[in-house]
Order: sequence, then C-alpha cells, then structure tokens
Amino acid sequence: MLKKVLSQKHGQGMVEYGLIVATIAVAAVVAFQAMGSGLVGVLESITAAL
Repeated sequence: MLKKVLSQKHGQGMVEYGLIVATIAVAAVVAFQAMGSGLVGVLESITAAL
C-alpha cells in the first residue's frame, strides 16, 4: 500500500512538471509570434552586416 501511495505522488509531480513545461512553451510561441516581423528585420540586418 505504501508503494502505491509513493508512486502516485511521483506521478503527480511528473504531471505538474509537464504542465509547467507546456505553459512555458505556449508562452514562448506567443512571444515569438508577437515579435514577428520586428525580429525578422533585426535578423536580416545582422545577416546583411556580415
């Protein structure tokens, strides 16, 4: 019974970490989309300077 309880807590922790990672990934995608063309312009100017 103790092993079952401990394994459930471990699984719960892994799910929480997965949700945190998914939230960070969604936030990163939204941030990159918001920067959009401005970021492309900066990268093009850097490429042209090289």
